Amino acid sequence: MASLTKRATIYFDPAIHRVLKVKSAETEQSISEIIDETLRHGLSEDEEDLAVFSKRAKEPTVSYEGLLKKLKADGKI
Repeated sequence: MASLTKRATIYFDPAIHRVLKVKSAETEQSISEIIDETLRHGLSEDEEDLAVFSKRAKEPTVSYEGLLKKLKADGKI
């Protein structure tokens, strides 16, 4: 197991816990390693999303009605 420095108690739905136990046995990773890896992946996706939001923050806002009019004018709908 990786050198993890903090401990936490997490309560899972019994079905989720069973899935984690099976995955742990199949991958020869601890449940902690699986959860740590999954959280890191999810958090990195959040970081990517925030970077995109920040990059696009200055783009003009288009109203729903305006978007519909443009799509109709372009023959998309």
